[in-house]
Amino acid sequence: MPELPEAENIRMALERALTGRRIVGVQVFSPAMRTSLLPLKTAALEGRIVTSVRRRGRYVVADLDDGRGLVMHFGMSGVVRVESLSIPRRKHEHVFLELDDGRAFRFECTRRFSLLEVFTPETPGGWPSRLADLGPEPLSGEFSGAALKAAAKGRNCPVKAFVMDNAVVTGIGNIYATESLFAAGIDPRKPAHRMTRLQCDRFCEEAKAILRRAIAAGGSSISDFRNVDGSEGRFARELLIYGRAGEACPKCGAPLKCVQIGGRSSCFCPQCQK
Repeated sequence: MPELPEAENIRMALERALTGRRIVGVQVFSPAMRTSLLPLKTAALEGRIVTSVRRRGRYVVADLDDGRGLVMHFGMSGVVRVESLSIPRRKHEHVFLELDDGRAFRFECTRRFSLLEVFTPETPGGWPSRLADLGPEPLSGEFSGAALKAAAKGRNCPVKAFVMDNAVVTGIGNIYATESLFAAGIDPRKPAHRMTRLQCDRFCEEAKAILRRAIAAGGSSISDFRNVDGSEGRFARELLIYGRAGEACPKCGAPLKCVQIGGRSSCFCPQCQK
């Protein structure tokens, strides 16, 4: 599933491709992905201009000139492209938003877990209501060791599940939680409330650094993720322990172990992570 770096790369690409473009037609080929796509046909999108493209956690929002917006999430296999209408439609492309330059915004999703909806802003900052409960952005000043320590008070869940809770911090999924906990030397099984303030500071510092590097590298293509131009994210080559159970720890050489936390595989080093 695309995490924050992948969503940010999609946002940057769509900002370049869509800002200032007018929607001149809407084609809906499937009734639904995660939610119904049929409202797109009657939303009067024709004639609207895209004024900006923003991101909140793993969601990307394209703002329109009438105050509304398009909110999208890429599920497990969502891919968006902006390319010529002359290119034949792919089997799992569900929506085309035709643009005034002869191209189209095209949304493909094999597993149909993705989301594309029109919304009217209902929360501070002009976000859709479905994003109201998201926690702070991990690259913002709101995400700090002090804030993380305060949020962890009384939380007995494993720290890995805690930092993947979008109400605690939004956008950090399995890949980047695994890598950040390893870099910070924190055992993913540790109860969240037992993290020290120093560990919280360290986690925030490492998570910010890793996310920034991943954004610069175009994200991580582990399975289905592709950028808007079809390229793969290069950060997968820099992952130190994600998916490497049984291999030698890159720090101490001990065998890396894997446990299930919150239904997700969690690789860690029992020697380096305490």
